[in-house]
Amino acid sequence: MSNAGKPRYLSGPRIDPQALTGKETVADLVDHAFLAYNGARLREAARLLAERMLEADVTVGLSITGALTPAGLGMSAIIPLMEAGFVDWIVSTGANLYHDTHFGLGLAMHQGTFQADDVELREHGVVRIYDVFFDYRVLLDTDAFFREIISAPEFQREMSSAEFHHRCGKYVRAREEKLGLRRRSLLAAAWEFGVPIYTSSPGDSSIGMNVAAKALEGNQLRFDVSADVNETAAIVWDAKSSGGKSAVWILGGGSPKNFVLQTEPQIQEVLGIAEKGHDYFLAVTDARPDTGGLSGATPAEAVSWGKIDPEQLPGTVIVYCDTTIALPLLTSYALARHPRRTLRRLYDRREDLMHRLRAAYAASGRGARPAATASVAGPEARR
Repeated sequence: MSNAGKPRYLSGPRIDPQALTGKETVADLVDHAFLAYNGARLREAARLLAERMLEADVTVGLSITGALTPAGLGMSAIIPLMEAGFVDWIVSTGANLYHDTHFGLGLAMHQGTFQADDVELREHGVVRIYDVFFDYRVLLDTDAFFREIISAPEFQREMSSAEFHHRCGKYVRAREEKLGLRRRSLLAAAWEFGVPIYTSSPGDSSIGMNVAAKALEGNQLRFDVSADVNETAAIVWDAKSSGGKSAVWILGGGSPKNFVLQTEPQIQEVLGIAEKGHDYFLAVTDARPDTGGLSGATPAEAVSWGKIDPEQLPGTVIVYCDTTIALPLLTSYALARHPRRTLRRLYDRREDLMHRLRAAYAASGRGARPAATASVAGPEARR
């Protein structure tokens, strides 16, 4: 048995915590009691967030998957993060934005139980999201709200999902003010703070369903998914090309995770612009990597796609934990350990960001090729 390498393996701090007293702050608890296993991963994630991702030159993109807003996490965690300047842009499922709107409209969500009889709930007009209960009329009232606002003249054209959500947020904020509410809706807060919110599948939610219904009546609203792809890439390119860094904070997995990460392959592989990948990667997930699904894919695997800068792998952490547990802890830690940042208001800069991306695309030489040539270029030509 060789002792030559032993000091290297035993160089970490000793596990020797003080006894808990009940007087600890959340940040102190995370720092001093989360010492091993997934508790240690959460501590590493908290420190990555507060000590590196929230530096002034880092642009932070957040992806949101899972029913977080019905559980109140939009109000308790995500809005405070945006207000502090800790989240600069967002990719969310449409469902989270739809259920978020309930709160801005003053509609009630209730704590319930996962052991309920769903047949009985249906008979009484009660809808269940695991242990969250709400009246079926909440859905109908929220549907009516969206159908009303998207009938307005300003919505009668094609637009990115970010512009759509920004315009919706203005109306939700007006309803909050009328009801005497504040900081209830993520959409309203994003409108106020200039945080662009994208959704990778605009038709995959009750918002998209109501847009589709209005289309049957001749409504001209259409989602420009290409604009979403290019605008998100433009945000990342601007962050990196301006001498800063890009961080992704992933809650859950699914399509929003891919959408926030594919910005780098869009820049490198498709647009032909020289880049290395996101600098920081913080993920909270309960998905396993061995099934091959994206939700459980590790940051090391993302390196092979160009999504993560291989030189920045030490700046990546996965916390295998329920997001409803991890997000409040990470939010409280960040707010305790890092001062507020200046709001980037990226929504207000979309035109400038797209101008910079177009210029870089043209300079790469790929954007200057004739359309006929580009249309037949396969994967081999892209290499």
